[in-house]
Amino acid sequence: MANIKSQIKRIEVAERQRVRNKSTRSALKTYITRFNNAVVAGDREAAKTALDTAVKALDKASEKGVIHKNNAANKKSNLMRKFNTLVG
Repeated sequence: MANIKSQIKRIEVAERQRVRNKSTRSALKTYITRFNNAVVAGDREAAKTALDTAVKALDKASEKGVIHKNNAANKKSNLMRKFNTLVG
């Protein structure tokens, strides 16, 4: 354990950030799974709703720095491609 006051604070802050980031990443996985389940079921309306939710969550996560912006862009691209195969 650190002896310096500022370093003790940084450790505490880093732990809070880690927990928040973990929660956000878990939620992202849930949204993507819901979308994939809707695509497999062939339900266009549910897929569209799940897609909108997932894209919004990915954008927020990349803005907050939880995931890299290119990672979010790649995930959104894959989701859009799956959705377009369902529609088309």
